Amino acid sequence: MKIAMGNDHSAVDLKNEIKAYVEAKGYEVIDFGTNSSESCDYPVFGEKVGRAVAAGEADYGIAICGTGIGIGIAAGKVKGVRVCTCSEPYSARLSRMHNNTNVLSFGARVIGAEMAKMIVDEWLDNTYEGGRHERRVAQLMEIENS
Repeated sequence: MKIAMGNDHSAVDLKNEIKAYVEAKGYEVIDFGTNSSESCDYPVFGEKVGRAVAAGEADYGIAICGTGIGIGIAAGKVKGVRVCTCSEPYSARLSRMHNNTNVLSFGARVIGAEMAKMIVDEWLDNTYEGGRHERRVAQLMEIENS
């Protein structure tokens, strides 16, 4: 399984820690950067993550900025991407199970590395349930296509 990862300048350290963490779990990471603390624009990196997931280059994406919100919005603008911005594990788990999210975002200025790892674990270790959720996910995709 491949994970596309992207971040802005505020999240270089957390991205590197999460990258090493998921690689140790057996995932291959496509790192879209940045690897510099010099100010940069999070939409650029959110879009790269979203496009990699939508194109099938990666199975999932993880996007990190200061809050996780801006980079998540950017990734979510890509057709076929469903983003969950999380600051705790429960929402990450349910986003996979009920919404079939394919990009996770969180904020380096909001959560620490250990909480980020718990969120990532819940998100990666759970799968889409389908069933009663299928209708709603289809509705989401209809909105995107209209």
